[in-house]
Amino acid sequence: MRYGDLEFDWECRVDTTWANPPLGTRLREIFSGRQYMPTEPELFRAVIGELDVPYDQFTFIDLGSGKGRALLLASEFPFRRILGVELLPELHAIAQENVRTYQKGAQQARIELWCGDARQFRFPPEPLVVFLFDPFPEHVLEQVLAALEQSVREISRPVWVVYQNPISEHVLSNSRWLRRVRGNIQYAVYVSE
Repeated sequence: MRYGDLEFDWECRVDTTWANPPLGTRLREIFSGRQYMPTEPELFRAVIGELDVPYDQFTFIDLGSGKGRALLLASEFPFRRILGVELLPELHAIAQENVRTYQKGAQQARIELWCGDARQFRFPPEPLVVFLFDPFPEHVLEQVLAALEQSVREISRPVWVVYQNPISEHVLSNSRWLRRVRGNIQYAVYVSE
């Protein structure tokens, strides 16, 4: 599971698996309690494909985007924009190269990468699909969701949150502004109320 789907990397000529993250990333994994793992392509396609949204009116955001696999997969859907937010510069740099390799022309222009702390990220004022692959310790997840909630209070719009590997799902389920619409042991989907 840590290596993700090696076939995806091979077929697309990208580097998104856990096989070779930089040493700094591996050390941060130890201290953060979270390990880099890419999303499984078929599960991602199934979950995102079942969302009841007009994709062309929504912006897809991957918080903790790592090497960018979810962003590449999201580009298979007609999202208005695709944003990746990654804290670690070494993973951000790999994602930049993966986007260049995977996408061409107009498709590439839809993917934007932002390197920084997700707690400092300003959510855009359009309808959103926010993707999380258990990227944060619980206290960081709480802060990020509070910032997202504040953004929705300031500018009302629909927001979907897709949480894969939902180890800290109770943070979402305890939220008064999100409602769970489906899920299982592998993922949970919430929508703003």
